[in-house]
Amino acid sequence: MANKKIPNIGVHHLALSAADLDKSVKFYTEGLGFELAAKWGEGTSGAVLLDIGDGSHLEIFANGNPNEQKDAKFSHYAFATSNPDIAYENALKAGAVSQMPPKNVDIPSDPVMPVRIAFVRGPDGEVIEFFKVL
Repeated sequence: MANKKIPNIGVHHLALSAADLDKSVKFYTEGLGFELAAKWGEGTSGAVLLDIGDGSHLEIFANGNPNEQKDAKFSHYAFATSNPDIAYENALKAGAVSQMPPKNVDIPSDPVMPVRIAFVRGPDGEVIEFFKVL
């Protein structure tokens, strides 16, 4: 069934804050078969994007606090869409609060990933990203 308000929308990635980035990458790649799609930053600013295998991804950030990791912490979820601007406007109309209006960003990964993104905060405070690879 196609979405009638936001064309070609789907999940692009989930984002996880990991207490130990290397351990998490090893678990998802060696344990679950995810493939490294991109990597950027170093130390506590490091992050990776892992291809789950169906075109959707898991993004892992190295900034998780091990003392606060009683339960896994997802920082946001991202919907892939052919038009982040329309998705953003529809979300605002539905009561979401703007976190970042749509803009083009070059993710400094290897290789560089040009994207168009927008963020809103949903009704329960969850952060939602609308994402398009350019």
